[in-house]
Amino acid sequence: MKLGAFSISLSVKDLQASKAFYEKLGFSVFAGNPDHHYLIMKQDHILIGLFEGMFEQNILTFNPGWDQDAQTLPEFDDVRAIQAALLAQGLQLERRVEPGTEGPASIVLIDPDGNPVLIDQHV
Repeated sequence: MKLGAFSISLSVKDLQASKAFYEKLGFSVFAGNPDHHYLIMKQDHILIGLFEGMFEQNILTFNPGWDQDAQTLPEFDDVRAIQAALLAQGLQLERRVEPGTEGPASIVLIDPDGNPVLIDQHV
């Protein structure tokens, strides 16, 4: 199963304070919009999403179809195929993709420790 690019999505209280902190660790803004309360920070192949007031917990995020530079991969496992494989393994999904759809979609599952895992396909 190919899950695509990985990042951690952090629920932050103060976007600018978090941005300044991660810049001191060598990260720079890669994407996002502070007017929409989020930034994606990058250092080499490490991605950290900073999201102010959007969700309660930190989230492990995978992006099928993207590499670490948000470039579309020539081949990837569609989120619907990933969903089918996870369901076949008996995993419970908090959010599912509707059957028969195409294109961007996402699913959510919770790991055994309560950490949300978002599989978010943009292509």
